[in-house]
Amino acid sequence: MAAAWALPNVAATVVWQWLFQPGYGVVNWLLTQLGFGDLTQHDWTTTPLSAFTLVWLLVVWQSVPFVALTLYAGLSQIPRSYYEAAALDGAGAWRTHLTITFPFLRPILGLVTILSIIWDFTVFNQIWILTQGGPNQGTTTLGIWTFTRAFSRNDFGGGAAIAVVS
Repeated sequence: MAAAWALPNVAATVVWQWLFQPGYGVVNWLLTQLGFGDLTQHDWTTTPLSAFTLVWLLVVWQSVPFVALTLYAGLSQIPRSYYEAAALDGAGAWRTHLTITFPFLRPILGLVTILSIIWDFTVFNQIWILTQGGPNQGTTTLGIWTFTRAFSRNDFGGGAAIAVVS
């Protein structure tokens, strides 16, 4: 699980491309074998919705190990005596989770949420390698828009303005 987080995002994105490649992709083969139709030649980057879903799955896949390890570290810091006291008082699993686990993890969940939002707004490599902001600008983010404005149109002032605002 931690391999997705440990890999550089360019290498992970290339692996992701291989998994969803038309003709030889493992995911297309698996979906075909499971009876979802003949998806062996399906290109996931041809429609905005499927391309966005592909990028979203990649970003989530890469961020899950960080979130899981951080939450595990938080869980390991909750004193077991609190759970023992709750059990002696007759609290069930749901009540124990609501009154002990969640309040202790609330700051960690807040931190992970803020970091994930910041990191998701700065996603560039994954989108550029998979779709270059297409099709029909369906996966264009502020980072992609900044790059294409500055370097494809040679409008460095416009690209810099978008970068500063974002």
